[in-house]
Amino acid sequence: MFDSSVFQVNESNLSSRIAQATHYLEEYEKEVARAQGASGVTFRNKEDALGRIKVLVEFAPEDDRVKDLFARAKACVKGGAGNISTVDPAMTVYLENEENIRKHFAQVSEAAWNKVLEEHKADMLEKVFPAPDFSEYVLEDVQGKIVVLDSVRYPDNQFLGTSGEYVWTGTRSDGMYFVRIDSRKWLGPYEAVKRYRRQVDTTLLEVKEWSVIGKITDIACECPDASENKLSAPVMAWEVEPIALYVPGHIMAIYDADGEHTGKFIDEEKVAELKDACYTVKEVPADVTPERLVEIFMYAIKEKNYPLYVDCIDPERRKSPIQMDLLNYHWDLHQERFHGEYIHANVNADKTQIKVTKGYDDSGVDTFFLDEEELAKLKAAAGEKEEEAIVQTAAIDKNGKQLGSPANHILKRVGDGRWYVSTYEVRF
Repeated sequence: MFDSSVFQVNESNLSSRIAQATHYLEEYEKEVARAQGASGVTFRNKEDALGRIKVLVEFAPEDDRVKDLFARAKACVKGGAGNISTVDPAMTVYLENEENIRKHFAQVSEAAWNKVLEEHKADMLEKVFPAPDFSEYVLEDVQGKIVVLDSVRYPDNQFLGTSGEYVWTGTRSDGMYFVRIDSRKWLGPYEAVKRYRRQVDTTLLEVKEWSVIGKITDIACECPDASENKLSAPVMAWEVEPIALYVPGHIMAIYDADGEHTGKFIDEEKVAELKDACYTVKEVPADVTPERLVEIFMYAIKEKNYPLYVDCIDPERRKSPIQMDLLNYHWDLHQERFHGEYIHANVNADKTQIKVTKGYDDSGVDTFFLDEEELAKLKAAAGEKEEEAIVQTAAIDKNGKQLGSPANHILKRVGDGRWYVSTYEVRF
């Protein structure tokens, strides 16, 4: 906080006090300029500049030098508060579309779950908890029985035992079940749920509890402890083989040995049809500009158009399985950001920079002094041209406030080909 007692002003020192205030204001202006419209930035010189100018305005409000300082300070205050944009409903329609599609899958999944419960009704264990006591029951008494386990916490309760990998649920006092997760009966449906999350429902990232319907297959004596030391005592539990996974309000997935994958989620074959009508852009034009490509890339992420997302990215960065895993990892990060941090990003077209990184740059003024034959020789000697574009974006939240400083996206083009996004991992 600025202490006005150290900045006394009178007629004899007015000019020197204006000079002092000007110094702090210039530093404040530099800080605001560096922030580039970001909100929530701490400006070290703000209080010193504004406090001094306030004292000067109160002492000499009609002095032209003081008026100028006030005007500049006012501009800094407004600029330092962050850029504010008008939020067009079109910027958030992707969230509405996603919610409508999520509701469809929630409804059909609930119906499918109830159907599975009805189909296995005759074989269900009468009482899941407390679990059958090992002092009273043997495996033959419950083997093949169906159990419905709610609030299965995965990956929180995941552990690796001597006989396999499991998720435990229950308590030592009421008995435990170990859901086996190292076979395709779990891995197939679980991967299907991940596909659903990436294609439809980002809110699944927040889900930690599952409902599992499964069959008791064996008895396991394991230490349900994820740590290396396994300090907890071993416990006897009924081993459960999954039949279906269900996240209430979201999706259900089942094991499917004969399908394209070993698991599928309900109505998976309808995803493309349901989403197609919601796409703002469906393909990248051959003559796309760098600015437009960044916009298309953003819409591909917002609208969960994964094929379009991939098509925007430099082919050199998606050749190997490892590169594709990294690409998918950043797809998930982008989804989180467009659902938790910002809702849109404006492209600052006037900030775009394009340069030739390899080959002959025929956009320079030196081409004026060469004839076609000489120019052709220089191009051939220099090799195929490669270009790089830097496109700047500024992300905004649901209130239209810019979040952070603008981000730079690097794009590349080879020869007469089209532009591709190279730094696809950069946040907006």
